[in-house]
Amino acid sequence: MQSKTTVVISQPMYFPWIGLFEQIKQADVFVFLDHVQFARGFINRVQYKTPQGSQWLTVPLVKHKRDTPINELKMANDNWQEKHLALLATNFKSSPHVKEALGLMETVFEDRAQSFCDMIIKSIMVVRDYFELAPTTTFCRSSEIGRIEKKGQLIKELVQFHGGSRYVTGLGALNYLDHEDFELNGIMVEYMDYQKLEYPQPFPPFTPFVSILDLIANVGKEGHSRIISGTCPWRDLLQPKLHSYDITG
Repeated sequence: MQSKTTVVISQPMYFPWIGLFEQIKQADVFVFLDHVQFARGFINRVQYKTPQGSQWLTVPLVKHKRDTPINELKMANDNWQEKHLALLATNFKSSPHVKEALGLMETVFEDRAQSFCDMIIKSIMVVRDYFELAPTTTFCRSSEIGRIEKKGQLIKELVQFHGGSRYVTGLGALNYLDHEDFELNGIMVEYMDYQKLEYPQPFPPFTPFVSILDLIANVGKEGHSRIISGTCPWRDLLQPKLHSYDITG
């Protein structure tokens, strides 16, 4: 039987939540969708825990046109890196692995001449290396192909370009994917079934929707055991469930 090639596609994000790394574990090919228009969301910002609740770490960007693609965005030069390090050092001060988390952030910040897109991709790759995730996965960028179609069509073309027979995605794609069309083209569509496993975390209540650096600071390399979510075929997901899904990610 011919083996299936799983393709996962995601916009690059700044030290994203654990769910992105669970997607990486599913992938034979992981495509950073870097040539599409920037939209406000999680690309340049991520939440972290504080005694007052979750707050945002935001990478400031130079003012840009609305249709500017992610790989052409530029970072503002106002020493925001030091501010982010200081904020996490303060709020992770009681966490047992704070030095490891801050060390990864410092590694990402070493090259101050790097582009914004390179920086946020590096923030994902250093965590991937830290946890030794998906050692055989191939990583690439959509800008290496350079074709832009409607979102659903673009995704299908990227999966086909990389020889994919299985496409795994976050639940937000329920809003635009033509599942039957994917199947007619020999591509199975599956959605992440996020487990959101709890781990020791300061400032309760627990939330999984914070930077992966929170997992590292509080659990260290053992955090690998929390990166376990599987997938659900699209037809099963659309059947009536005993539980509900948040289809925002």
